[in-house]
Amino acid sequence: MTGSATDRILTLDTVRGVAVMGILLLNIIAFSMPMPAYFNPTAYGGSTGADLAVWLGNFILFDGKMRGLFSFLFGASTLLVIDRAVAKGDGPAKAHYARMVWLLVFGLIHLWLVWWGDILSHYALVGMIAYLFRNARVTTMIGLGIALLVVQLVVAGMIPMVILMAKASPDNLEMQAALDGMTIGFGVPPTDWIAEQVGLYRGGWLGIAIERFAENRFMPLFGLLQYGWETLAYMLFGMAALRTGMLAGQWDRRRYVKWATIGFGIALPVYTVYAVWLIARGFDLLAVATVAMPATVPVRPFAIIGWACLIILLMRPGGMLTTRIAAAGRMAFSNYLGTSLICTTLFYGFGLGWYGEMSRAEVYLVVLTVWALILLWSKPWLEHFAYGPLEWLWRSLSRGSIQPMRGGALNPAIANRTQ
Repeated sequence: MTGSATDRILTLDTVRGVAVMGILLLNIIAFSMPMPAYFNPTAYGGSTGADLAVWLGNFILFDGKMRGLFSFLFGASTLLVIDRAVAKGDGPAKAHYARMVWLLVFGLIHLWLVWWGDILSHYALVGMIAYLFRNARVTTMIGLGIALLVVQLVVAGMIPMVILMAKASPDNLEMQAALDGMTIGFGVPPTDWIAEQVGLYRGGWLGIAIERFAENRFMPLFGLLQYGWETLAYMLFGMAALRTGMLAGQWDRRRYVKWATIGFGIALPVYTVYAVWLIARGFDLLAVATVAMPATVPVRPFAIIGWACLIILLMRPGGMLTTRIAAAGRMAFSNYLGTSLICTTLFYGFGLGWYGEMSRAEVYLVVLTVWALILLWSKPWLEHFAYGPLEWLWRSLSRGSIQPMRGGALNPAIANRTQ
């Protein structure tokens, strides 16, 4: 998979396209059901039969892996933009931080006005830190990433520790309040809380927005402390993967096969053991919190590497599906935010009001529909325009001038110019 420069960029876009589509496999639960259903199938949406099978497949194959893959790609793309700013003689710091500041603005608008599960504001803040390591050696990037994952493991391990301490202190009111918060996050909340959430999200936009802002106005800062360590690690791994040629498609096929085998060979058996244990424990609060937070931290990077290598092995430059997925990846910003607009319109009360009505298995009919829309619209758009609509807006704001929009980005000359 050596290829030309255009092919190598195609490789990057194809992996990004899979990631932005794959994220919806998990986010759809957060769009359509109360929050604890994301981690615990017994909280809402069904946990037997087809619903359990869907949870099992998602947990073993996709849970956290697509988000991590997207973080890999964000780090690689960030480094690519910095490198090209340096090559053009532009100020790399100015170019980078302008992009991150405007991404933070987009992310906060998305978080406060559209959907509580925003990742853009988090990426903007972590991306500001990642810039500091742009010139680091590959070994330094990887070593620091591993160290950050150790920190993340310690931070995440505090959650099951709090649950254990609270259960051991039934008379401590503060600990019991913390336990109630953990139950809302990872367990099976009281039915009145579930009913309140369903009623809220089946209501009007203003009520949802007020509640969302009250709950999430400081979420970007809390998120930075809670899981920013892991995100920064993934971005550094992505930078290293670009530097080594992995994400640029420069490795030979045997090397991709080797690392796909290593990645999946380590991750899938461990995730399968976790899944069996969760089912055997009946998805009790401590088990779910332990697996969802600390237990997966050391294993997830292997799955992410496996996915990246597998996608690159399977992609076919010039093939119909690869071309459409790569187009979706080139428009990842527009497709990510577009997915939020579509799904909130379908599930929230100001739209069709499907919130809480569909089972865990049924919501994947929506996923398939949204995937089809992404694949159908991205390629034709880029045949006529240089950027996706929100990519164009982000680029124009970051550069302080209106960027040329006409000219198909899938034209090789335009493609190289617009990366």
